[in-house]
Amino acid sequence: MRDFEGKVVVITGGASGIGFAMATRFAQEGMKVILGDIEAPALESAVARLRQQEFEVHGVVTDVSDAASVENLARETIDRFGKVHVLCNNAGIGGARAPRIWDATEKDWQWTLGVNLWGVINGIRVFVPLMLSHGEEGHVVNTASMAGLAQGNRVYSVSKHGVVALSEALYDGLKLENAKVGASVLCPGLTNTNLTFSARNRPDNMKDDPGAQPTPEELERAAQTKQWLEGAGLPPERTAEIVLQAIKDDQFYILTHDEYDEVIRERMENILARRNPDPKGPGLTSTKPRSG
Repeated sequence: MRDFEGKVVVITGGASGIGFAMATRFAQEGMKVILGDIEAPALESAVARLRQQEFEVHGVVTDVSDAASVENLARETIDRFGKVHVLCNNAGIGGARAPRIWDATEKDWQWTLGVNLWGVINGIRVFVPLMLSHGEEGHVVNTASMAGLAQGNRVYSVSKHGVVALSEALYDGLKLENAKVGASVLCPGLTNTNLTFSARNRPDNMKDDPGAQPTPEELERAAQTKQWLEGAGLPPERTAEIVLQAIKDDQFYILTHDEYDEVIRERMENILARRNPDPKGPGLTSTKPRSG
């Protein structure tokens, strides 16, 4: 897909970070933008910022883990603009950080998989048939992570490996159908976003202790990580540029960093050699990416 002028893009998790950067970049290409996000105030602010630049944009409060909410996003998109050409299943959370995988509670799993994996499933199930129905060129971008390609170590990793496999299945199906809709999976490395503050959007019914707030220690750790990301993480605007070019090139795997190549290679070699993974081996958190 190379012609974006006048086409329609839907972006979940679009109020900040990579989502907002993609919205801005697609709007600069002349696209009409639908933003879906669970945070109403942030969504309202994002829409206002884009409209100030005279871009055509509409926001819809959306919980991607809820199928009915995603269906409503689709209805509002069709009512507003009539078609969908590009879908960015981008909404995601850092999820529960259980020290050991067996320490993760049922609700930890439900919350993380609900947003990170089911959010993409819902987007594909609802939007892809609409995109195929009008017979025009289109593209789906599913946001996974470098954690979806490297050795797994937490609940987040499980969800992102799932997104990679789901995206591969989507790509395979679209190619077998000779569809005009392409597919990509975005696997960003460390990026300057608010992912570390995901707990702010954790619903009470997804908490083991409803109404509980993050501890001062958790908030301090998140703030320190955010400060580090501001210096070390890739700017989301650079990621958005990479995504746009990947769509133009019909590129499936979208990787934003070279620094993780060895981590990915080690996992693949372990698999082919039937070799046990090294729990002390290099991981994503040990890699300090360039700022872009």
